[in-house]
Amino acid sequence: MAHIHRVAVLAMDGVYPFELGIPSRVFGAADGRYEVLTCSVDGRPVRTNSDFSITVEHGPEALRTADTVVLPPFISTAATKEVPQAVVQALASVTPGTRLVSICTGAFILAEAGLLDGRPATTHWVVADLFRERFPQVALDPDVLFIDDGDVLTSAGAASGLDVCLHIIRKDHGTEVANQVARLCIVPPWRDGGQAQYIQHPVPEATASGTATARQWALENLHEPMTLTDLAEHSHMSLRTFARRFTEEVGMSPGRWLIQQRVDRARHLLETTDQPVDEIAGQVGFAGGTSLREHLHAAIGVSPITYRRTFRGTPSLTH
Repeated sequence: MAHIHRVAVLAMDGVYPFELGIPSRVFGAADGRYEVLTCSVDGRPVRTNSDFSITVEHGPEALRTADTVVLPPFISTAATKEVPQAVVQALASVTPGTRLVSICTGAFILAEAGLLDGRPATTHWVVADLFRERFPQVALDPDVLFIDDGDVLTSAGAASGLDVCLHIIRKDHGTEVANQVARLCIVPPWRDGGQAQYIQHPVPEATASGTATARQWALENLHEPMTLTDLAEHSHMSLRTFARRFTEEVGMSPGRWLIQQRVDRARHLLETTDQPVDEIAGQVGFAGGTSLREHLHAAIGVSPITYRRTFRGTPSLTH
């Protein structure tokens, strides 16, 4: 029987109910591959940041048997007071090597316990200055959705908790499983961790026109060469108007978005097929294998053969 990965979620006084439920919702949709246990530092009910408390079924002993521990945010970390020592002590019972994950201000707990010293991490941008002041030894990057530093992963605000959980499933079981979970949860299957936490653009005014048609056409024709002019024509806009509207709606330029879609499609094919790299490059619209290698390395820092081995566990003669 395959090992069922145990995830322990530590609920603390002042916890945000939405984020507390993310691990159970996401990992619980992975067809029995994960077991999610919610616990508190003493096994007693905990207050949320809303007008109700919650009862948990487990105490800190759940942390000692977990393969992954998730720390959702709690309201006291956004204030000036210290993280409760009972929480830090409970975290000390976690077996060395256990994967640790924080959502939003849950990173304060990891930092208070000394588990982020000298490591890259992120948290919600609103509390970034407070985090830097309290934990100068941590390499904080408040401009990304999540950071994967191997056995420690930190994420930003609420929605990025979904992103990091899906990222973990993708690492553990590949794209197909992660995509299925995303479909069940009705959330985007993939947002790059390096994407900005928030977009400094106003929400565009609602109009009958938009760039969605062009984006759909591009996704259906990634194997074909395409230009900004092609995309603008499919939206019946001028180049200038299209570029502006696209950035407002998507949060990045059309060129950057197109490369990201091609890289994502290539990653899917690397994970799910044995096709040579040059053949995959042609299917996703890159000029050749060299171009694919360059873009993949720029996106995630690895070669196609390394990426394929990571997700499939099998060597490839093409790289």
